[in-house]
Amino acid sequence: MAGGRTPAWRPHPLNEAFWVITLNRKNYPTGRTMISLGTLTSSLAHPREVFRAAVMASAAAIIVTHNHPSGDPAPSAADLQVTRQLRDASRVLDIDLMDHVIVGSKEEDPLGVGHFSFRQGGLL
Repeated sequence: MAGGRTPAWRPHPLNEAFWVITLNRKNYPTGRTMISLGTLTSSLAHPREVFRAAVMASAAAIIVTHNHPSGDPAPSAADLQVTRQLRDASRVLDIDLMDHVIVGSKEEDPLGVGHFSFRQGGLL
């Protein structure tokens, strides 16, 4: 679907929403928490809020994800910066950052994939 309108984003398809998925020690999901609901072009995510959810869930690891309402999942400079901050905080807290996934749409993605994984892209 265009504009990142997958079921997870359906309530707010025109806003960036930043989520953390908590994982147990076997990397099974134990929950998900919306960290922030932004605007058409940005969403605020700070390690403090992301890892608060992880610590409260006694998570061994996390995956973070957000959507790009434009549909193009290519990471912005802000996405790269927040991922570096989260990676550094994860090392200090000993809670693995397994991935940061940006969800877009296949139609708007120049690569035709519809999402971007920092792990697969070699950025984590």
